[in-house]
Amino acid sequence: MAARYGRPLSVLKMRTVAGQVFLLQVAIVLLLVAAGITALLVQSHADSRREAVNRSEAVATTFASSPGMDAALASRDPSAILQPRAEEARKRSHVDFIVVMNTDGIRYTHPLPDRIGKKFVGDIGPALRGEVVTEKLTGTIGPLVQAVVPVYGPGGKVIGLVAAGVTLEKVGNVVEDQFPLLFGAAGGVLLLTAGGTALVTGRLRRQTRGLGPEEMTRMYEHHDAVLHAVREGVIIVGGEGRLLLANDEARRLLDLPPDVEGRQVAELGLDEPTVRLLASGQMVTDEVHRVGDRLLAVNHRPTDRNGGPPGSVTTIRDTTELQALSGRADVAQARLRLLYDAGLEIGTTLDVLRTCEELAEFAVGRFADFATVDLVEAVLRGEEPRATGAGADMRRIAVGGTGDATAHFALGTTIRFLPTTRMGAGLGKGEGILEKDLASYSGWEQQSPERAAKLVEAGFHSMIAVPLRARGAILGVAMFWRSRTPESFEEEDRSLAEELVARAAVSVDNARRYSREHTMAVTLQRSLLPRGLPEQDALDAAYRYRPAQAGLGGLGGVGGDWFDIIPLPGARVALVVGDVVGHGLHAAATMGRLRTAVHNFSTLDLPPDELLWHLDELVARLDAEESGGDDGQVTGATCLYAIYDPASGRCTMARAGHLQPLVLHPDGTAFFAEVPGGPPLGLGGLPFETLELELPRDSTLVLYTDGLVEDRDRDMDEGLTLLRETIAGRPERSPEEICEAVLGALLPERPRDDIALLVGRTRVLSSKRVAEWEVPSDPSAVGEVRAEVARKLAEWDLEDEAFTTELILSELVTNAIRYAIGPIRVRLIRDRALICEVSDHSSTSPHLRQAASTDEGGRGLFLVAQFADRWGTRYTLDGKVIWTEQPLAGAE
Repeated sequence: MAARYGRPLSVLKMRTVAGQVFLLQVAIVLLLVAAGITALLVQSHADSRREAVNRSEAVATTFASSPGMDAALASRDPSAILQPRAEEARKRSHVDFIVVMNTDGIRYTHPLPDRIGKKFVGDIGPALRGEVVTEKLTGTIGPLVQAVVPVYGPGGKVIGLVAAGVTLEKVGNVVEDQFPLLFGAAGGVLLLTAGGTALVTGRLRRQTRGLGPEEMTRMYEHHDAVLHAVREGVIIVGGEGRLLLANDEARRLLDLPPDVEGRQVAELGLDEPTVRLLASGQMVTDEVHRVGDRLLAVNHRPTDRNGGPPGSVTTIRDTTELQALSGRADVAQARLRLLYDAGLEIGTTLDVLRTCEELAEFAVGRFADFATVDLVEAVLRGEEPRATGAGADMRRIAVGGTGDATAHFALGTTIRFLPTTRMGAGLGKGEGILEKDLASYSGWEQQSPERAAKLVEAGFHSMIAVPLRARGAILGVAMFWRSRTPESFEEEDRSLAEELVARAAVSVDNARRYSREHTMAVTLQRSLLPRGLPEQDALDAAYRYRPAQAGLGGLGGVGGDWFDIIPLPGARVALVVGDVVGHGLHAAATMGRLRTAVHNFSTLDLPPDELLWHLDELVARLDAEESGGDDGQVTGATCLYAIYDPASGRCTMARAGHLQPLVLHPDGTAFFAEVPGGPPLGLGGLPFETLELELPRDSTLVLYTDGLVEDRDRDMDEGLTLLRETIAGRPERSPEEICEAVLGALLPERPRDDIALLVGRTRVLSSKRVAEWEVPSDPSAVGEVRAEVARKLAEWDLEDEAFTTELILSELVTNAIRYAIGPIRVRLIRDRALICEVSDHSSTSPHLRQAASTDEGGRGLFLVAQFADRWGTRYTLDGKVIWTEQPLAGAE
């Protein structure tokens, strides 16, 4: 290359760019080495002085602190003791002198014996005050550094001074001994740097082809002239997205500003597709871009191939002859955009009706003037549709658009398309039907001639009907109409409508299947919940249950909330509210199992804390069983269990991770009962505690699940406050009215969680319906109890029950006197049944058994079980209660 321009390849002349770079690098390296050596020399002098200071201070301090120093100074001849020690220390520490002196500065030691007894030369005042003095001075032996330190006596008083000094020459010799190594290293660095520079220079020479600066300038000017003279735009973009070069044609075609070089591509004001292309590393060949009113054919290549620099080069040319192609590209792009938007706006919920409405709303204004959607009746019910929709009843469920809507079938109308028409035939085949000119009445009017005449009269001139088809089955039909738009539908429009409806059909089918599954789950859940309130006289109760809204991104649907009112012996009643974590069939099935378990445990008449403990063990076992399954689902649940006794008016409650119940007193005061909090069911290891409240007559107890008070638009504290404010101050409202008021104030528009609400207003048994007796532990007292019971039954007009009741109480009281610990109490309650209760302080429970013919006893409890409708044992804190129930004819 150099010979081409008439120049010999002479490195010595250094005319090439590589040679000049070599000389410049060598000069820089020499300057750096010289600067480094100078810095090392200056540093060595500084290090010498620092070393002298450190050595003199260390030696003086060490010698002043040596053992026996204070005794030697206090002796009659300190010099005789300290002079040999000082000289030995001086030689070992490589200092020039160690001088020991008294507080007046008179020397006791010195390397020159004739100076002993003379005054020390230097400042000793700070040392007498306990400080260390370091000085640089010039003595008889040359420039030196000396340090003076105090010597302390036993009482901390300065009793003498020690000075140590070293000349700078002695310390500097150590550093200067390293100069040969230093200069050798500098020379080695210089050689290595020169060698590396030679290698870099060689590579640079190969890259520049041995050209000199003038030759490279001339070549650049030549290339620049050619670059800006061609009629094709050239753009070079660096790896950081900055524009490095744009020729004149590129500036003209893209309307680039003058100061374009060095700016980010995104700042050039180009359209977004062009910016993405210029900043990308992809290869593009003849891709058409519209910039303003021009159509540009763009070729784009990355420059980092085969070891090139990062970035890209783009060439563009004006292709106005491709205008027709641009039109088709615009149409295709508009269709793609329409279908893309349809995917975003149709099928936003798992609701069949709403999905069809979204299809009609989307088509109007973008594709048609009017749109209708009809679905097969089976699809609306969530059932599997038939393979063909021909001849099937369809219902119009979505209408949208402008024009005379009365010309179309109204919402809710049932339509059956005739198989003999083009519409019916196309529906059977799953094909779309295009009617370009409705006024020609080409056969489409046979479905309903009167309706067809109204449509043409209303201005509808073109129509496309497309079946909603999914998984080979016809779900319905979507019809698109034009009235105000003058252009009729074309074949391309039918193709677009088929693609649009096909996407909507998938969403409709998904919504249908989800609705079917949701309906099944809701049916299951409702079958597991109470279908009515049991007969009992302890509470006036009402309840509400609201499932979560279906189709909320998987968060809605069936949940595991449940409630119960369970009559208990002794006219008592249990109120239960629980919540299983999660949604779906698993949560509903788990809820059913837990509700059944609560019913079974309640038959044992357990107190609330013990019942929750048993329920907690059950949930833990369920978790252990299910953790080894494929789904790996783990049960989590909360529960609140309360027992209300109308005879005493007391309510005992316990909770496992559940929210506090709300209590409304007859005076209108509302508060949350502070039931001790227990862990959610299934955690295990912690006991449950109870709270016992005395509720006046007509008090209201409100139990609920978290779905009532918690919502995405408000936190739980706000919901609890709103619940209390809604209930407080209105004690006259019935439980039904309270339920309606609470749901009206707190129910979200689209609940994302199940809601269970249970409201009970307390009743208190009249004292006239309860009788109690204290029974002594004496068999003779049984007769007295029987007589009292007979009188009370006569007072209640229950003489017919006297014999049975006396027999039952005789057996129970006799057993209590014989086997239990007193005191013994008998309580008789007249409720829906006649309830007999015998309580004692023994925890031993009687057992029913079959007595042999030779046994003298063992038949008493058997007789009780035969005469009583129900009987059982209830344990208390101080003993047990054995109870029986006898049905009463005509009891309210």
